[in-house]
Amino acid sequence: MVQGNIAIDGPAGAGKSTVAKLLAERLHYLYVDTGAMYRALTYKALRQGVDLTDEKALTSLAENTNIKLVPGEKGGRVLLDGEDVTLFLRRPEVSGAVSLVAQVPGVRRHLAAQQRAIAAAQRVVMDGRDIGSFVLPDAPHKFFLTASLEERSRRRWREMRAQGLQLSPDDVLAEIRARDRLDSERALGPLVVPPDAVYIDTTGLKPEEVVAKILAVLEERSGGGDGPCSTGSAK
Repeated sequence: MVQGNIAIDGPAGAGKSTVAKLLAERLHYLYVDTGAMYRALTYKALRQGVDLTDEKALTSLAENTNIKLVPGEKGGRVLLDGEDVTLFLRRPEVSGAVSLVAQVPGVRRHLAAQQRAIAAAQRVVMDGRDIGSFVLPDAPHKFFLTASLEERSRRRWREMRAQGLQLSPDDVLAEIRARDRLDSERALGPLVVPPDAVYIDTTGLKPEEVVAKILAVLEERSGGGDGPCSTGSAK
């Protein structure tokens, strides 16, 4: 039987959210989409006209914002100060600004504290960009998902088209490149591969296939392996 929280990290378009959601369902864990929390705060900042270069204002906004993730059969909902904003979080303007908000140290500290509190109260599958390295460094199970830049861009483009958002493939590719740079270069909680994480390239794989790989690792560990890193490590 699997014991302990599961951290899943990776860049934009790697398939983290879909995989983490499916995995949580299989294990009867709570799925925590940390990216949705940053998107909700970004949406609020844009709606209120907050200067996205003003770190003090963004930190204050985070400290005075209530974000709640509500589980549900269709992936759950995100409540921002009691308002359901789920349908607004994938808008291009939010996607284009979220890395700017997420790189603010005060914002990351505040939201990370909330995420740790959730994980302390129940078993979770938590996905993001700094879960295994910063939010839950002691999580016994860490995975890092990635894919080629082209694959990640195609996935995000298809996702946005399905939501009725009309962006060209080149625009989406440029957005992914920009997010990769901002996520990797921020001062606090940058996107890195935790040294004790299992690295999985999801290029060409269906979400169910990635979940199967993760479950195989977890099952081997629960069967009496040598420890958290006995079946794989970061590359």
